[in-house]
Amino acid sequence: MSGTDGIEIRKGISREPADIVCADGAASSERQRGRSGNGRVTISDIALEARVSKTAVSFAFNMPGRLSKQTAEHILAVARRMGYTPNPIARSLNTRRTNAIGLIVPQDIPEVMRNPFFAELMRGVGEVCKCGGFSLMLIPPMRGSLVDATYAALVDGCLVIGLEYDDPVVKALTQRRIPFVMVDTDAPAHVASVNVDDCAGACMAMKHLLDLGHRRISIISMDSHVACFEEYHGILRQRMQGYAAALAEHGLSLRSPGICVLECEPSVEGGRHVFEQLRALSPMPTAAAVLGDAMAWGLIEAARSHGVAVPKDLAVVGFDDLPASHLMQPALTTVRQPAVEKGRRAAELFLELLHSDGAAVPKHIMLPVELVVRESSV
Repeated sequence: MSGTDGIEIRKGISREPADIVCADGAASSERQRGRSGNGRVTISDIALEARVSKTAVSFAFNMPGRLSKQTAEHILAVARRMGYTPNPIARSLNTRRTNAIGLIVPQDIPEVMRNPFFAELMRGVGEVCKCGGFSLMLIPPMRGSLVDATYAALVDGCLVIGLEYDDPVVKALTQRRIPFVMVDTDAPAHVASVNVDDCAGACMAMKHLLDLGHRRISIISMDSHVACFEEYHGILRQRMQGYAAALAEHGLSLRSPGICVLECEPSVEGGRHVFEQLRALSPMPTAAAVLGDAMAWGLIEAARSHGVAVPKDLAVVGFDDLPASHLMQPALTTVRQPAVEKGRRAAELFLELLHSDGAAVPKHIMLPVELVVRESSV
């Protein structure tokens, strides 16, 4: 007999002796444990108990829209009562989806977690995941190889943070033929991307220091793993171009006397360490343009511990405007970028690509920035 939704409803089935129906309508304890005898309930057990076909059970979990609401709810209620839990691997094989977005990060997880910027970015991604029924998977290097981690990740697609298009990781994603969105990098026209106006933000920060009269300025960058700043790429190159543009307006360059570029780990601890390099310079810079707020926090903390007053002896400007930056003592002057919105827009672009099966036209989103002047520079 067929139900109103076109799914076979089985009635009058002859039961084996073990399938005894109790007086209250519940199946015997043996059937509740699963017919296999190993305690695992299968969809066959649910189909028998719910008096529907196995196909209907599969639809209830994977494509409930194929069933009437009443039938789907009935099947799921039976499954819950019997303690059935779908096998996520088998389910993904059926649906060809994992309902997971991968966030590819070039550092190991402990390093990533030391950078508060990533928490803000992930918060934005998480908002979209929550609404769309997706989970978020961090994909750091596996045994030192980010490419291996990319091939092994069980995700529907990825957000790629800070990697160039010619990176082997991006090539691996292309070979897997899964959608991805690039964040904080120079993406080609055919790849969706989300960035902020890093060049304009850095230019505003440097102009601010120059307008205050500073000419001995240290630029504090994240570790780049290249020989010199002329080889920077992605957001590092964009921000250095912004600093250079502001310096040029005053007849200076990144190679002018008094201007230097230092690098450190993108964390509070990195900022503490780089202060030792800055303090060793002779004469010591009077200002620091820092490419990330977390590094600026560490720099200010180290300066204070060595009796260097901020901003009297050393003016500091960051880049991010993380939530804690206005709570610093002194409060941090910084370039505000919408990190949460960046993550949210990247995740939304990814879902557009996923649901269009690659037919959506790739979008390139550029978010604005602004300089927030506080006590660390004036």
